[in-house]
Amino acid sequence: MTIPVRPGAARPAGRPAGPDPLAPLLDLPGVREAADAARAGIDRLLAHRLMRNRSAEVSTESALRGARASASLDGVDVPLADLRAGSVDDPVVQGSLRVSVALGSMVDTWARAPGQVLARLHVLAAADLVDRRDLGRPAPHAGARLGGLFPVVTGTSTVPAVLVAGLVHGELAALAPFGAADGVVARAAGRLTAIGRGLDPKAVSVPEVGFAELGAEEYRARLAGYASGGPEGVAAWLVHCCHATELGAREGLAIAEAILRG
Repeated sequence: MTIPVRPGAARPAGRPAGPDPLAPLLDLPGVREAADAARAGIDRLLAHRLMRNRSAEVSTESALRGARASASLDGVDVPLADLRAGSVDDPVVQGSLRVSVALGSMVDTWARAPGQVLARLHVLAAADLVDRRDLGRPAPHAGARLGGLFPVVTGTSTVPAVLVAGLVHGELAALAPFGAADGVVARAAGRLTAIGRGLDPKAVSVPEVGFAELGAEEYRARLAGYASGGPEGVAAWLVHCCHATELGAREGLAIAEAILRG
């Protein structure tokens, strides 16, 4: 299992033609510094010697660990050894695995047609959780807010990719557009944003593990703060995402070192 990102697919977004609507995020307390630290952590991972010709091996393990961690944030925590052995049939875990496997094929489409990708992510994540007729169909209440989010995904910005990814993740998790497997979908969308905007073009970090290490309770609390809409809550959520990204980069380094040791 891997996240096979097509070479050249992931490039940093260009500069917006007019004022950048996301620029004020950098003025929120602690956000700029946290974004810089996250970028530095990813850069250390990408500079690892294994990334020259064996990054796919790291991406394979990253996909597995990311799927496990994402499911754990939704309350289903299973041993990594059992997941590796293929002995876990829990529907949340299986949905998370399907999403991880498919991410690489969605990077290009995500930047052009995010609604299409979100529908596909939900089909994969919730296939064993809801009626087939409800798969990939956002609830009516979600329409307007999704319409406001999609230009963020498809547009250009000078804001660091880790913050755009955090914004996408937070919006989808707070909105819960599908009513089932929304957490898995939101985390996958955040990761797609990070890959597509050039933060982690080889898909070798494991941000989901970072969120899990910071704790599910903290994750929910920071997400609730973001959902409140206040600047302090938004800042705390974005800083939380940056810290998770740092930890996810360390997890990627640990994977790379383990592969080197054989």
